[in-house]
This record gives sequence, C-alpha cells and structure tokens, in this order.
Amino acid sequence: MLSSIMYLVGYLASILIGLALGLVGGGGSILTVPVLVYLLGVDPVLATAYSLFVVGVTSVVGSVSYFRRQLVDVPTAILFGLPSIVAVYLTRAYLVPAIPEQVLQLGSFVLDRGMLLMLLFAVLMLVASIGMIRPQGVQESKAQSRGRSPYLLILLEGTVVGTLTGLVGAGGGFLIIPALVLLGSLPMKQAVGTSLVIIAAKSLLGFLGERDLAGLDWGLLLAVTAFAIGGIFVGMKLSQLIDGAKLKPAFGWFVLVMGLYIILRELFLA
Repeated sequence: MLSSIMYLVGYLASILIGLALGLVGGGGSILTVPVLVYLLGVDPVLATAYSLFVVGVTSVVGSVSYFRRQLVDVPTAILFGLPSIVAVYLTRAYLVPAIPEQVLQLGSFVLDRGMLLMLLFAVLMLVASIGMIRPQGVQESKAQSRGRSPYLLILLEGTVVGTLTGLVGAGGGFLIIPALVLLGSLPMKQAVGTSLVIIAAKSLLGFLGERDLAGLDWGLLLAVTAFAIGGIFVGMKLSQLIDGAKLKPAFGWFVLVMGLYIILRELFLA
C-alpha cells in the first residue's frame, strides 16, 4: 500500500500533465504513465489504459478554446484522426491482451509485459524530447519549404501514431504536431489545436477498447483526471503571460532525463 504522502505527491504531479498541455501544447501525456506507475503504484499495463482516459478528457477541455479561436483544421483532424482512432482501438482491444506475460528470458533476465511497455514508453520519451528541444523554427521552415503532402502519408502517420498510443497510453501530441506541420503544412498554433482534438478522440475511443472498464479504480482515475484538468486551466492562463516556445526546450530536457531514468530503473534498479 502506498502512503498518503505518496498519493498526495502523485495527485499534485498530475497537475503537471495539464500544465504542460496548456503551456506548450503537448508533452503532458508523456508524464501520465510515469506518475501512475511510480507515484500511484498502478500496474504498467493498467496505467496505459488509465492514461488514455486522463489524456483524452484533459485534451477535450483544452481543445475548446482552440475551437473558439478557429485554430482547428477539421478536415485534417478527420483525415489524420480516423485511422488513428481505429488503430488505437484495435491495439487496446486485441494487440495489448495478446502480448504474453513473459516476453523474453535470457539467463536471469526476464522481460515481462509491463517492463516491455515501460521501455517502449521510455524510448518514445527520448524521441519526444528531441522534438521539443529542437528550435520550433526548424520545423516550421521545413513545412514552408514543402507543399501539402499526399493524403496517403497523413493516413499512414495516423495509423502509426494510433498504434503507439494504444501500446503506451500516451496521447502522442509530440508525434502528431510535427506530422501536422510537416505533412499537413499547418501553422504551429493550428497544429496544436488540431492535435488536441485528435488526441481527445482517439484516446477516449481507445479507452473504450478496454475489456473490463467496470473493474477499474474509478476513484483514482477521476481524481487524477480532475487534477490534470485543473493543470490545463492554469497552463492556458500562464500561456498568455509566458512564451510557451521558450519553455518547450526546458520541458524537453526534463522529458529526456525522465526517459533515461525509466530505462535505468527498469533494466538495472527494478
């Protein structure tokens, strides 16, 4: 059993999930699984399901203001979102349950399903951190130098992101936003708003692919979600005072360190 102090720390850390989404337009979901697993003691496989709900509901709240400011490209959201939604639903319903409890054994080293998902999540964190650390202008200049890419590439990207989202429970904003900028040729702010809509739809529908929704700890799940929603309101307020583009590289370094920590913990400290 976790102590009351650890639960309190976990709930307070949940605020960072929404805070990051509100400030830098992405990356908050990358914190959800580590918070659930390491601070709130949730099983890694179950944590990926919880993360879909937390990220989905929080993204719904965050996307409202972007709709009001007409910063959502609905056709692109549908084109990218539909294959992503199908992929995440099928992944949660069929692929994740099909992963064996013990994936690999080499001598005394055992790679189980929970460790596999956490290591995959850590690798995605490292990829995400690179995208956050890179100057925003680099992505935008590349998008301006290319025309709108074939629809097939956007459909393929949506399928890949949906599958990864289903596996690790991250909303995938750190993958979706660069794709919308580079493949969809969207301005950065419009890419952020469109990304939140896509994340909300695919995360919540992917969550419905879980086989035992009634058996989840809804008290814990709703509490974490409430703190994350509080965080995104604070983040959106602060974004009016602080330039999110300046905070994004710092947050990227934080994600990089966390990704390395998870790899070290799972392989050597578990």
